[in-house]
Amino acid sequence: MSEPAVRVDTTSQVPPYEQIRAQLAALILTGRLTEGERLPTVRQLAADLGLAPGTVARAYRELEAAELIRTRRGAGTRVATLPTGPVRFDPDQLATLARDFTAAARALGAGTEAILTAVREALGRQGAGS
Repeated sequence: MSEPAVRVDTTSQVPPYEQIRAQLAALILTGRLTEGERLPTVRQLAADLGLAPGTVARAYRELEAAELIRTRRGAGTRVATLPTGPVRFDPDQLATLARDFTAAARALGAGTEAILTAVREALGRQGAGS
């Protein structure tokens, strides 16, 4: 991760660890962070964001539980291989992605209307699908 792509709004009602988790998950799932890309250490990201290391560690643990990242002693924390093959629609996963997106958008200061507009524009560019 060459530039700080994660921002935390300490005035938000969304906990900082959730903001970090949601933003990193979105970056990984959209391909902006690619397989094998190294993430900052817990201490480094915590220092960059002005947070306690435990806050970042919790976000990383949750990302690891979701199999989006992997941590290995000596190799650091890296983006995991995303599953390939046919993808089946999963309403629960869609709800999680929506929650992640809205949490990340709110962390950037976006309000409900701005979030809805962004989703509508994205759907218009990509097509609604079936």
